[in-house]
Amino acid sequence: MLQRDRDIYASAPLRRLLDEQTRVMATDLQRCFGTHGLLLSATINDAPPVLPLLGSWTRLCVSNNRYRGDLHATVDEPLPFVDDAFELVLLRHALEVVPAPSYVLAEAVRVLAPGGVLVVTGVHPLSVWAPWFWWRTRGRQPVLQVPLRLSLGLQQAGLEIERAQRVGRTWPADRPAAGPTGVNAWGGGFVLIARKRRRMATPLRIKPAPVRVPANSRLSPGTRRSSAL
Repeated sequence: MLQRDRDIYASAPLRRLLDEQTRVMATDLQRCFGTHGLLLSATINDAPPVLPLLGSWTRLCVSNNRYRGDLHATVDEPLPFVDDAFELVLLRHALEVVPAPSYVLAEAVRVLAPGGVLVVTGVHPLSVWAPWFWWRTRGRQPVLQVPLRLSLGLQQAGLEIERAQRVGRTWPADRPAAGPTGVNAWGGGFVLIARKRRRMATPLRIKPAPVRVPANSRLSPGTRRSSAL
């Protein structure tokens, strides 16, 4: 029987959904490389994925409208990082537990380096998991994100969507599934992966230099006459 507890992310269905989301995005994340990654999670003591090409992680969890973990701050202030600080930003159900999801998402895009990857996971609002989620949170209205709306917002912010899929079992259940689970058109969760476009290089305008004509008025082969002559 499904039980109601204080921390929904500690429940068996959500733990399994988190594991399934991690397996689905594992192949994409193995290609990520750089020096720093940021994990922003709704789960206490959440561990980042092991990525051999990524140097180190900064881990934060959201609790009582505060960031806790490697540093402490309130969620209504900017993330305490410079622009373009991370090659990978992973938001694991974090947008469901913050009072201003669009602000936190914009901050995640700001600290993401050009060419870096942003990953957003959550419970899909158009699934049978949604009423179960509301019931488990004791009537507190959760902020479930619509992946399509997130995708449109990220595209407007200059990111390219690389993956947007529903994941997990159709129904939340305390017992594990009999067979393998993962990508499921009716799954209760979603995985959204986007890459920040690199800045365009501005070509320099080459100023032509005058060519000195030798006394015999002959130029070396391949030499172009300057317009200044």
